[in-house]
Amino acid sequence: MASREKIRKWKEDYTEYGFTKTIIDGVDRLQCVLCNAIFSNSNLKPSKLGEHGGNTREVNDLNSLKAKRACYDIKGTLLKLGFTPVDKPLLLASFKVAYEVAKMKKPHTVLETLIKQCVLHIVKTILGAEAARKVQQIPLSNNVIRSRIDDIGADILDQVVSNIKAFPVKISIQLDESTDVNNCSQLIVFIRYVKGNAIEEEFLFCKSLETTTTARDVFNTVKSFFNTNEIPLQIIGSICTDSAPVMLGNRSGFVTLVRNEVPEVTVTHCILHLQALVSKTLPVTLKNVVDSCVKIINFIRGRALNHRLFNAFCSELNDDASILLFHTEVRWIFRGRVLTRFFQLRKEIKQFLQEQKCDFLHSFEFPYFTPLLAYLADIFQHLNDLNCSIQGKEMNIVTTCDKLRAFRNKLLLWSLRIQNKNVANFPLLNEVIVECSSLNFKDSIKEEISQHLESLKESFDVYFCLGDLEESETWIVNPFAFKLEKMRDEDEDKEHLIEMQACQAMKLLYESSSLETFCCNVQTGYSTLAKRALKVLVPFATTWLCELGFSSLLYIKNKYRNALNPENDLRIY
Repeated sequence: MASREKIRKWKEDYTEYGFTKTIIDGVDRLQCVLCNAIFSNSNLKPSKLGEHGGNTREVNDLNSLKAKRACYDIKGTLLKLGFTPVDKPLLLASFKVAYEVAKMKKPHTVLETLIKQCVLHIVKTILGAEAARKVQQIPLSNNVIRSRIDDIGADILDQVVSNIKAFPVKISIQLDESTDVNNCSQLIVFIRYVKGNAIEEEFLFCKSLETTTTARDVFNTVKSFFNTNEIPLQIIGSICTDSAPVMLGNRSGFVTLVRNEVPEVTVTHCILHLQALVSKTLPVTLKNVVDSCVKIINFIRGRALNHRLFNAFCSELNDDASILLFHTEVRWIFRGRVLTRFFQLRKEIKQFLQEQKCDFLHSFEFPYFTPLLAYLADIFQHLNDLNCSIQGKEMNIVTTCDKLRAFRNKLLLWSLRIQNKNVANFPLLNEVIVECSSLNFKDSIKEEISQHLESLKESFDVYFCLGDLEESETWIVNPFAFKLEKMRDEDEDKEHLIEMQACQAMKLLYESSSLETFCCNVQTGYSTLAKRALKVLVPFATTWLCELGFSSLLYIKNKYRNALNPENDLRIY
C-alpha cells in the first residue's frame, strides 16, 4: 500500500524568506511576494525556501522586498516567473475611453462589441497588423469599463469632498426625488460651493430609496452621505427644492429635519416650480380653449389610426410639421410648444375633423377660438423663454429676481398696449389679425387678454418676492454705486465698505469680472463683506440641475439597463 504524501503546514517564520501563505483546495501553499509565483506544498521547508527567495538577510524587511521586486521589474525576469507588468499606455487608453463612454451616456458594452472592432479595422487597414495587435490588447470588456467608471467617479467625488473641506464657506444643495424606469426611487443631490476664486456647481450623489420615500428617509440618506465622507452637516447654508410635502412639510418635512440640526439654514423655493403655479390658473374662456386643444390632440395623436391618417393628410398638403405634440400637466414647460404646433396645424386639423365628422369640430366654431389660441401660444412661449433664461450656470437669486422683475414690468406694459389694440408683442395673434381682415380686435377679446395679463402680473407679485434684498444689502449687487447713507451706522461692515469704495484696484476688478468672481476674490482683504455677499450668491435659485439629472438618468438607465447603478455615470456626465 502506497504511503500518503506528507502535508506540510505553514509557519510564520517563512515570511523571513519573502513568502506569504495562500490556500488552494484546503492546502497551504507558498506565494512569493516578489513575483507572485505559487509553489507546491512540498516546498514548505526552509531548505527549499532560500533557493527561490535568496539570502534571508536580503529580504527580511519590506524595503528590501520592494527593492528586490524593482530589480526584477527592471531586468524583466518576472515575465519568466508568471508575472506580467501593467502596460501603462493601454491602461490609460482604457480609462480615457471609459470616461468618454460615461460622458456620452452610452452602454458600457458598446466599446467591446462595436467601437473596438471598428478601431481594429481602421488601424489594421491604415497602420498594419502590428498596430492592430497593440490595439487588441486594450482591456475594454463590460466589467473593465464598469470598474474604470467607478474609479473615475470615486476620484471626482474625492476631489469635490476635498474642495468642500478646503474652503469652509457655507454650501448650497438642491435635491429632488423621482422614480426611474425600474420604478426605483432615486434621490439626486447637487451642491454649489466656493472653490478658490469661483463658485462651482457639482453633482454630489444619486442614491436609491429602497423602501419608503418619506422625509425621514431623504434626511437619513443625505446625513449618511455627509457622515461617510466626514463632512459636517452644519456646512449646509441653504437648501433649494420644490414644493413637495416631503421636502417642505411644516412638521416632518426634510427642511424641518435639517433645521433641527442646522437652525440657521435658509430655504429657497425653486422658481421654475413657482412659475408653474403662476401660469396654471387661467380665466374660464382661455381654459376652455386649452381644454379643447388637449381633447383634439388626444383624439388625433392618442389613436394610432387617426395619427396615421392625419400624418398622411398633412403629407398630401406638403406640410413640414405633421405631428401634434402631446400635452401633459407634469411637463408644464412643454405647453408653449404644444399650443404653437397646434396653431401651426390649425387649418389641417379643422379639415381632418370635418372629414372624420368629429364632434370636436364645434370648438373651431367659437368665433374667438383662433385669436385666443394664438395669444395662449404667444404668452406661454414668453414664459418658456423666461424659464430658459434663468437656467444655467452663474445664475443666482439676485440675477434671477432681476429677470423676474423685468418680466413682471413687461406684463404691465403688454396689458397697456393691449388696451390700445397694440399686439406687437404677440406675433401669432398679430398674424391672425392680419390674415383675417374681417376680424376686428373686439372689446371682448381685448378684455379677455388684458384680464389674463393683469392676473398673471398679480400672481407674480404673490408668488415671488421681487425685492428680496433689503435696501441696506443692495451694495452686494454694486458696492461702488451704493450710497452709504442706506447702511446703518451701527453696521460694523460700513467701514470696510468705505475702504473698498476708495480702492481703485477693487473697482477695476469689479468692472472686469462677474459679480460672483469678484466676491470670491475679495475674501482675503474684505472677508466679512465677502461672507455676507456669498451668503446671497451661493444659494441655488432653481432645481434645474436635478431636472437635468433626471433627464440623463432616463437615458442612462433605460429598460435595457434597468439593473445599472447610475451614480458614477451621472457624476462623470
